[in-house]
Amino acid sequence: MNQQKLIREIFSGNAVIPIFAVLASFIFGGILIAFANEEVQEASGYFFARPMDTITAVLNSVFGAYDALFRGSIFNYQAATPQAMIKPITETLAFATPITLAGLGLAVGFRSGLFNIGGQGQIIFGAMFAGYVGLSFEAPFLIHMPMAVLAGLIGGALWGGLVGLLKATTGANEVVVTIMFNYIALLLLTYLLKTPVFQAPNQVNPISSPVAESSRLPGILGDGFRLHFGLIIMLAMVFVVWWLLYRSSIGFQFRALGFNPNAARTAGVNIPLTYVLVMAVSGALAGLAGASQVLGADKQLTVGISATFGIDAITVALLGRNNPFGVLAAGILFGGLRSGAVLMQANQGVPVDIVLVVQSTIVLFIAAPPLVRALFRLPKPKAVQA
Repeated sequence: MNQQKLIREIFSGNAVIPIFAVLASFIFGGILIAFANEEVQEASGYFFARPMDTITAVLNSVFGAYDALFRGSIFNYQAATPQAMIKPITETLAFATPITLAGLGLAVGFRSGLFNIGGQGQIIFGAMFAGYVGLSFEAPFLIHMPMAVLAGLIGGALWGGLVGLLKATTGANEVVVTIMFNYIALLLLTYLLKTPVFQAPNQVNPISSPVAESSRLPGILGDGFRLHFGLIIMLAMVFVVWWLLYRSSIGFQFRALGFNPNAARTAGVNIPLTYVLVMAVSGALAGLAGASQVLGADKQLTVGISATFGIDAITVALLGRNNPFGVLAAGILFGGLRSGAVLMQANQGVPVDIVLVVQSTIVLFIAAPPLVRALFRLPKPKAVQA
């Protein structure tokens, strides 16, 4: 009886919703994979004559696709060398690094009641600041690399803090402002990449020269792997953000602001200053994501330096329930989806768009807990039980 009560309490809590949301998204993705498969379409034409052909084709298409996703994101057991076998997990972690860093930044904002969706712009500003330091001069590695990383942090913090300042002084809505700031940051980067500030000599395309060797984040596993020291920075930031939110006085003010701004003001919290600090911290973490890209992965500035990391970070923060360790798990999941999608398309002919659909449906299910509970017949939380 006690075990049944414990199981019921676990499954009636909101903590299990992200897990079942991911499961539901993969099930939905499997249905799309089956519908898009040519063998399934052919076998379904004579379903009533030989139904097992259709069922077998469906199972083969879904299993083959997710097997390829596993081999492309975690461990390629079919590879010829040990290096090739472990490369998928290194690619997953390489993709997860900027997504998780940006997700941590957005989680700080969400936890504080500020819906910061300006991750793209803050990543770009971090990349521009870090890239400028990496391109402008050379110095010993122990000086140059930390300076470039710090510049990226400062760039993101300034761009995010400006949003907080506008909200604190004018009451501007942070959602609208961050959307506009994303466009401004992208257009500014595009312009600067066509000027001597960033554009590589004798280049027509908007691209910078490679950053100096002394400013680059060193690789972790050597040549042949994209994994770099940014992973260590990202893991360190997970613990830093956890400490900031749950063990520091300023983190308590952030969370108080998120729970109830009026109560926080009554308790003596300086609301305008806290707005600025929240957005600055949020932007700083996204800026680190930009720095990790320009100093570690791409090693030069391009218009696409931020990719879709800022957008993915929103889902990662929500999926991780704004908890740093949850964000880390969600970031690794999204990194795996990105790295595994390539092999899934190459080996099974499954469009990469299927992975985008899975990511999108995760957002849908996260935003609709009652739908997830209905799909999996999960018990309702005690507060809403009849």
